[in-house]
Amino acid sequence: MNNYTVIGKRIADARKKKKLTQEQLGGKLGVSFQAVSSWEQGKYIPDSDHLTELAGILDLSLDRLFAEEETAWQLKPINDDFGHMYTFVKGRAQIWEMPQTLKVLDLLRVAHGAQERRSKNGFATSYMVHPLTMACHALAMGLKEDNVIAACLSHDMVEDSAIPLKELPVNETVREAVRCMTRRAWGESVSKSMDLYYAEIRVNPLACLVKCIDRCNNLAGMADAFSRRHMIHYAEETDQYYPALLDVVKKVPEWNNAWWLLRYQIRSLLETYKRML
Repeated sequence: MNNYTVIGKRIADARKKKKLTQEQLGGKLGVSFQAVSSWEQGKYIPDSDHLTELAGILDLSLDRLFAEEETAWQLKPINDDFGHMYTFVKGRAQIWEMPQTLKVLDLLRVAHGAQERRSKNGFATSYMVHPLTMACHALAMGLKEDNVIAACLSHDMVEDSAIPLKELPVNETVREAVRCMTRRAWGESVSKSMDLYYAEIRVNPLACLVKCIDRCNNLAGMADAFSRRHMIHYAEETDQYYPALLDVVKKVPEWNNAWWLLRYQIRSLLETYKRML
């Protein structure tokens, strides 16, 4: 199989995965379906004017399109160990006397039990895995504060469920952090809304800490769930806003070790994605 044939097969496989006909793909690119057919048959390869747009439409990086070697890895869910994490967090909350954490744990199934995180490869995990992973991440970094763990577990509850902010079983410190992290309509452009959203988070150290833990978890799993275009936008957002959040975390003495680890984790994931995308 020559290189053109391999590239053509990758284009065809990606097109079919997107449920596009050759005619539909050609229409998006401004070429005939015969041109798409010739690419997929290995007779020609797309010219440089179409490559970038083709990659974007098919969520297929140029590196992947032109890779010399095929991989046959068996893909598995990134994290689906809900039971173990729940037991771990609950056990630590009981040992270290974290009343808010225990109450929020009881709300997890109410808030997120019916929600799923679904990957591009067909895997589905309970949304509860996400806040639990964040809580485990915080505990692994030595953050044994009830406010921190309760905020990790409840950070999406108001935004993604019907639970009102005032009904969260937490103190005002955690409630205010959750409020800052809850996205809402600002009545502005997308870029202005993002500026306002992150500006509000920056004035709340707890929100900054939890948002950085949240970003680590989402960066780690985004290749399994996001389109290539979404990954690029997410990386750009991280690059733009998260250094300032980390600066706030650094100023809290008891979070200094966590700051160092979070900075390393976010930077290493971000720079890896930049090179891949």
